[in-house]
Amino acid sequence: MASNRDGDPSLGYLTRKDTEVKLPRPTRVKNKTPAPIQITAEQILREARERQEAEIRPPKQKITDSTELSDYRLRKRKEFEDLIRRVRWNISVWIKYAQWEESQKDFNRARSVWERALEVDYRNHTLWLKYAEVEMKNKFINHARNVWDRAVTLLPRVDQLWYKYIHMEEMLGNVAGARQIFERWMGWVPDQQGWLSYIKFELRYNEVERARGIFERFVQCHPKVSAWIRYAKFEMKNGEVARSRNVYERAVEKLADDEEAEMLFVAFAEFEERCKETERARCIYKFALDHIPKGRAEDLYRKFVAFEKQYGDKEGIEDAIVGKRRFQYEDEVRKNPLNYDAWFDYIRLEENVGNKERTREVYERAIANVPPAQEKRYWQRYIYLWINYALYEELDAEDIERTREVYRECLSLIPHDIFSFAKIWLLAAQFEIRQLNLKGARQVLGNAIGKAPKDKIFKKYIEIELQLGNIDRCRKLYEKYLEWSPENCYAWSKYAELERSLSETERARAIFELAIAQPALDMPELLWKAYIDFEISEGEYDRTRELYERLLDRTKHLKVWISCAKFEASAKEEQKLCIQNARRVFEKALNYFRMSAPELKEERAMLLDEWLDMEKSFGQLGDVSLVEPKLPKKLKKRKQIDSEDGLAGYEEYIDYVFPEEAHAHNLKILEKAREWKRQRLASGAED
Repeated sequence: MASNRDGDPSLGYLTRKDTEVKLPRPTRVKNKTPAPIQITAEQILREARERQEAEIRPPKQKITDSTELSDYRLRKRKEFEDLIRRVRWNISVWIKYAQWEESQKDFNRARSVWERALEVDYRNHTLWLKYAEVEMKNKFINHARNVWDRAVTLLPRVDQLWYKYIHMEEMLGNVAGARQIFERWMGWVPDQQGWLSYIKFELRYNEVERARGIFERFVQCHPKVSAWIRYAKFEMKNGEVARSRNVYERAVEKLADDEEAEMLFVAFAEFEERCKETERARCIYKFALDHIPKGRAEDLYRKFVAFEKQYGDKEGIEDAIVGKRRFQYEDEVRKNPLNYDAWFDYIRLEENVGNKERTREVYERAIANVPPAQEKRYWQRYIYLWINYALYEELDAEDIERTREVYRECLSLIPHDIFSFAKIWLLAAQFEIRQLNLKGARQVLGNAIGKAPKDKIFKKYIEIELQLGNIDRCRKLYEKYLEWSPENCYAWSKYAELERSLSETERARAIFELAIAQPALDMPELLWKAYIDFEISEGEYDRTRELYERLLDRTKHLKVWISCAKFEASAKEEQKLCIQNARRVFEKALNYFRMSAPELKEERAMLLDEWLDMEKSFGQLGDVSLVEPKLPKKLKKRKQIDSEDGLAGYEEYIDYVFPEEAHAHNLKILEKAREWKRQRLASGAED
């Protein structure tokens, strides 16, 4: 409790209660209805303005004699001196002090104050400026010169001091003195603006030769494009065309590789254009476009196109437009070298122009951008660069050896162990055939089969040898094909077809037998169909029946049964016998579906429909009554659809009820009725 009563040292020995801020209690507004007289914000502001007290100003003091003046000056000086002692580094105080002394016309005292201020901070150029302005304003010229001279000696990098000093001398008509000051300034190597001010100064007094000499020193001091262009424009303005051209040529020799060289070439070309030297201007544009990197020549291309449209012929305009498009494509391929679509467009442009060397150069640059990953999807666009290159060399350039070299390089580049492109192998082989180099074509296709065998390569190689009539080579190729892909039904069928076309029936049959004996086939139904069609075409009906039986041992598919029945119906034997054999097949199929696969009701119904259609097609020999009693009834039923959340609804479907199923159903109902009757009789006897 004592601590609460005693003062806290941190609070200046005041108690906590003394330091608490007491806020006024918020007044509760009981009547919230609007007042009858409303006051606007404008009225409130006006009343506040009217109630403000007048500003308190010190009384004006009138000095009537020298004694009062001396007292006033003494008092003011004492105030300024006291203020300076307190804030010595505040330059504004020094300036006010010096200006006050100036207002009292005591210039010696004012100079003393300025000098004292400069001793404090001589690096502050504002002090020098105000000091010199005071001397100039009061026409103390020599004093002002002294101040400027000291200022530029101590602060030679402050351009404003030099400008003011020169301006003063020029206003006084001291041109030689101003020139001497400029020369002193140029010794400090100022920026471009300082040199240009010196040149303008000389031109104001028509000293053209002096200005030319200054320009020479200027471009040596600042060897930049803008400096050379100013020099050339200066010569052009004075009518010195030859001198101006010489300046541009010297600038091109020194700054052809500069980053701003584009600006120089444009200015040079425009100068020649103004001089009506269009051929010179065209040569300058073309030289610039060949030497400046494409990324920095956008403005140059635009100017060149405009120049050609104005002065060029049709070829020149087209060349300029091609150059502009070439620049766009260069920009695209520079940003993304793997953008093969941009390379295709660029190559198409060069092919249309017709310059073989440039086209080859672009092709070589394009194919040098190999995809980084060895995945086929990344190579699919890239490989067409090689294809187009080879076709260009063959068809447009008509360079056969170079075409062969392109194909060879491409095939050596592709990683055949991971993936390959059959198209390249085939194009290389077809190229050799067009050159009547059959041995070379066989060598290419043989390498393809050895390194990267594909269906397309085998098919094309066999087609070529077949056209040449080399049957033994075709047989060897088919053997290689089947060794590589024994499950390929297409290859087996084509091999057998080849032997059949050569009337080698037994060889063809042996090939078919080998084919159907394979443990795995990609499309066995096509192979069996080809074998069956082969036997039918040979008229071997017994062999065909045997084939159908072997096929039905493997599969009991509906289509096989129908195909077998149709074969029996269309066999070139006695018609009644054919009909009986077809009916036997249908009966056998129907028996299979009834006994072994009762769940395949739809297939069974389709089989009966086929049988009925066939009986109708037989005409008078057909017997529809054999099939009609066996036809099922179509019933529309509903089944429940279950989902994760429970019952989702019902779905309608077609069910087939065959006659024997309906009879069995009726027997079940009759049995149930008899059972019910027996139960009734038994219960009556008990009662």
